[in-house]
Amino acid sequence: MEKTLVAIVMGSDSDWEVMEGCLAQLQELEVAAEVNVLSAHRSPQDLVQYIESAVERGVAVFIAAAGMSAALAGTIAAHTTRPVIGVPMESGPLQGLDALLSTVQMPPGVPVAAMAIGSSGAKNAALYAAQILALSQPELAGRLVHFKAEQTVKVRKKNQELQKKLKK
Repeated sequence: MEKTLVAIVMGSDSDWEVMEGCLAQLQELEVAAEVNVLSAHRSPQDLVQYIESAVERGVAVFIAAAGMSAALAGTIAAHTTRPVIGVPMESGPLQGLDALLSTVQMPPGVPVAAMAIGSSGAKNAALYAAQILALSQPELAGRLVHFKAEQTVKVRKKNQELQKKLKK
């Protein structure tokens, strides 16, 4: 069985629609991951038990998605020395701004890397987790180089298409 390297934790199952893109990005890079719904507020004991057993399961990086008060990433960071990446979810009357501020405003000694609100942040969280893991995994580092090169090719192709349209 493949060792789990990334734990995607969502504060609510309603976050799955966005975080599915995070898992897809990890899968594209061939990074093993597990996904769970655990709330810092509604299931705090379950969350702490989950975090404490993470090293045993092989978790090297946590990605935490939460909206509104977005306490999930900070709670995870308070219980582990593993890197934690927070993905603020667009929800509530402030449309994710509250979650973004909660994610980035961590006290000294409890670091959380904060991504953008929503789907862009979810995909970038996967890439950032992969970059962390690639520091000790040359094969993954190579897949990331390939990913970046593919992005460049796509942009160049779109630019060429645009230039052709403009010349008409």
